[in-house]
Amino acid sequence: MMILLGLGNPGRSYAKSRHNVGFWCVERVGRQHGIPQDKRLRHVVLGQGHILEKDVVLARPRTYMNLSGVAARYLVDRFHIRPQELLVVCDDMDLPLGKLRIRAEGSSGGHNGLNSIIAELGTQQFPRLRIGIGRPQEQGAISFVLGTFTRQEAEVMREAMERAAEAVVWTLQHGVESAMNEFN
Repeated sequence: MMILLGLGNPGRSYAKSRHNVGFWCVERVGRQHGIPQDKRLRHVVLGQGHILEKDVVLARPRTYMNLSGVAARYLVDRFHIRPQELLVVCDDMDLPLGKLRIRAEGSSGGHNGLNSIIAELGTQQFPRLRIGIGRPQEQGAISFVLGTFTRQEAEVMREAMERAAEAVVWTLQHGVESAMNEFN
C-alpha cells in the first residue's frame, strides 16, 4: 500500500492558493484513476482505490499546513504503514515555477508542513514530491504562498500538475529512486 498525502490548507478561501498544489495533485490523481476523495475523517479527507493493481490511499489534511503532521501521524497509525510508504506532495518556493523534485527522504527545507510531519513522525525518512511555485518578487513569503497564480503561472502549473500526477504513478510502479531519475 502507498498513501499519497497532498499538503494544503482546507477551506474555500485557500483553494486556489499556491500553498495548495499538494491538494491539486492528489485531486488530479484521484480523477485520473476514478478514486473519489469523499470520506471525511477526523484529520483527513481521503479516498481508497487501486492504481496499477496496487492499493492506494489519496488523502488531504483537514488541518492547516502547520499541523500537517497530525494528519500524517493519523494515516500512518490508521493504515499501519511505515513512513517510507507515505508519499507527501507539497509546494516549494525554492524551486522554479513548475519544476518537480522527488526525494526519498531529507530535511524540511524550511517548509512548515514538512516540519510538522517530521516532528510528528520522528523521522525525515519519508518520500516527498515537491512542486516549484517560484520565489516571491516583492511580497513576503506568507502572502505569496497564500496568493493565487497569475494567468501565465497557472498555465505552467497545469502542465506541472500533469507531470506531478505522472510522477506519482511512476513512483507507485517503479519506486522512488526510479522516479527521481525520471522526473528530477
